[in-house]
Amino acid sequence: QVQLVESGGGLVQAGGSLRLSCAASGRTFSSYAIGWFRQAPGQEQNSIAAISWDGGKIYYADSVKGRFTISRDNSQNTVYLQMNSLRPEDTAVYYCAAVRTKNIRVLSTTYEHWGQGIQVTVSP
Repeated sequence: QVQLVESGGGLVQAGGSLRLSCAASGRTFSSYAIGWFRQAPGQEQNSIAAISWDGGKIYYADSVKGRFTISRDNSQNTVYLQMNSLRPEDTAVYYCAAVRTKNIRVLSTTYEHWGQGIQVTVSP
């Protein structure tokens, strides 16, 4: 089992930056691929980034490519999402999720464990 806790969200002006962290409990964190998802009010949840267990495989949605960077530090049981050049349309609740696999996963239905979510608000 792994438990996930997101942090680093908040309110930022357009063009600004935030770094989200996803801290995981458990000794086998390095066995898990991690994904970041977001859900804006009235919209469906979307995958925005994912990283394999060793960081060797990374996925970005087109909407965040070139602006967001996902990384992980297995020694700290933490995955990061650096978000730069933020836009009002990035406003959403952001979730991290974990699945035990050596590969990378994009679909939310393939993830086994979820954090509680954290709000990111980007003002114009």
